[in-house]
Amino acid sequence: MRLIHTADWHLGRRFRGIDRTPEIAIALEQILKQAKALDVDAVLIAGDIFDVPNPTAYAERIAYQFFCELQATGIPAIAIAGNHDSAPRIDSIAQLLSLAGVRALGKPRRSTEGGTINLNTKSGKLCVGAMPFASEQRLLDANSLWQSDAGDRRKDYREMVADLLQNLTSDFRDNTVNVLMGHMSIDGARLAKSEVAYYTREKYLLSSHTLPPEAQYIALGHIHIHQRIAKNSPAYYSGSLIQLDFGEAEQEKGFCLIEVEPGRPARVEFKPLTCHKPLKVLKCQNDNLDKTLEAHQYHPGFLKVIVELDTPQIGLADRVRQICSQALLIEPRYPEASLEPTAVTEIDRHNFDPAEEFCNYYQNRLGTTPKPAVLEEFQNLYKKLKETVNN
Repeated sequence: MRLIHTADWHLGRRFRGIDRTPEIAIALEQILKQAKALDVDAVLIAGDIFDVPNPTAYAERIAYQFFCELQATGIPAIAIAGNHDSAPRIDSIAQLLSLAGVRALGKPRRSTEGGTINLNTKSGKLCVGAMPFASEQRLLDANSLWQSDAGDRRKDYREMVADLLQNLTSDFRDNTVNVLMGHMSIDGARLAKSEVAYYTREKYLLSSHTLPPEAQYIALGHIHIHQRIAKNSPAYYSGSLIQLDFGEAEQEKGFCLIEVEPGRPARVEFKPLTCHKPLKVLKCQNDNLDKTLEAHQYHPGFLKVIVELDTPQIGLADRVRQICSQALLIEPRYPEASLEPTAVTEIDRHNFDPAEEFCNYYQNRLGTTPKPAVLEEFQNLYKKLKETVNN
């Protein structure tokens, strides 16, 4: 049996004002072609289909078009909600999605309540224990949330997740391909730092021992870097479909192809996808800035440009974008001033001089005084801000 494991599409993602959905749509087209060419039996989507709980119509259209085209080839899909998705929304349209050959789950549930999905594929029986993202509020009752301390809540949450995961293996049989799918953060996984930090630590950070050993393959979503959890573990993150922000710059993106049969370990291969708009980080100094930018003038994706400066430079962003219009982020970096910390004094509001305070900050931060043009720009900005507040 051949399966495709993908996750973290984040359809509807906006980055610095740019909608990344067209790039994600191109990646999904590549997956669709690979699914046909590889003659896969099913596609597993391990959460974060959308980037926000209430996605745009365009983002929804791309997702549903993918599912319909997948169904046209006779390939079923199983999808679960991630922390970015709306679980009630996914559950409310689950019946409609089933018409397109998609078994969708929004909220976690036990095996007898629909948490385990059995499919008769062209290559045999597939049993998937599906675990959507489990929020603490949904798993713990109000009494636990209000009356227990943080340590007890963390323990209760992790115990309930472990119990649910184990329960989802109850329908595993010797004659079926047994897969567990979940949207969660496992301790030891490398983070791309583009994930929501709150859901990757403390109570939401689960031990790898939480994962039941009965599963032949464990399809994970939530962490954006493709990786195997441990050397001998059947648990893999497929990673995000595109480089979602500069923390993922130059990372290879793709999906996992699984070949597995009942009673045998799964064979896993990472299949890379072509990035339509790859992200790249450039680091340079002021004296080689133009030369560095000219070397990347025709970069097909987006750039983050880090420039090491001794003092702030007016018009830096314009200078960069005149050569590289695809630079989304320009970050000046200054040497750390090795100065003694100054004492904190109370400010007299009646005798407050913003220009003087700015000069003091400049001196403390950079060890120098601002140029007249910089001071003039600050005064203009302060005047505009004061007028806005007064109005």
